[in-house]
Amino acid sequence: QVQLVESGGGLVQPGGSLRLSCAASGSIFMINSMGWYRQAPGKQRELVAQITRGGSTNYVDSVKGRFTISRDNAGNTVTLQMNSLKPGDTAIYYCNMRNVVGVYWGQGTQVTVSS
Repeated sequence: QVQLVESGGGLVQPGGSLRLSCAASGSIFMINSMGWYRQAPGKQRELVAQITRGGSTNYVDSVKGRFTISRDNAGNTVTLQMNSLKPGDTAIYYCNMRNVVGVYWGQGTQVTVSS
């Protein structure tokens, strides 16, 4: 069984910063990638940022230059540093992990950007 434990969401003013973390544990086997998706009310879930086993990163255009994804040396924890946050970043953020067995999701953490 795989567990993805997320932390770091909350309320922040426009222009502020938040850091999200996700720790994978359990039968994780070989992780191919970890990342973050988000879903705003009335919208489809979208990929925000992803980091592969090889260290390659991928970002949705709307967050490039503002968000940075990284992982620890063991590769089991991924962090999303979010700077210059905008109201449009408001959403539930979900941690995602892909390994040789399948795809796994965290429960989600709310990020609200509002004055």
